[in-house]
Amino acid sequence: MNTTNVTDKAERKDLKRKARAEAPPKPKRAEGVARGDNKKKVKKIVKGQRKR
Repeated sequence: MNTTNVTDKAERKDLKRKARAEAPPKPKRAEGVARGDNKKKVKKIVKGQRKR
């Protein structure tokens, strides 16, 4: 929903809530697909270190 042209905060909130209610429900996440927090984290590499 594009609400960039609505300046009133309360009105924009109302429009978004209505759009969310009317939208079809999102499908369930596929089996084996990790959520963002459960994904394997990549460690930060210090400058000057080799990757491998």
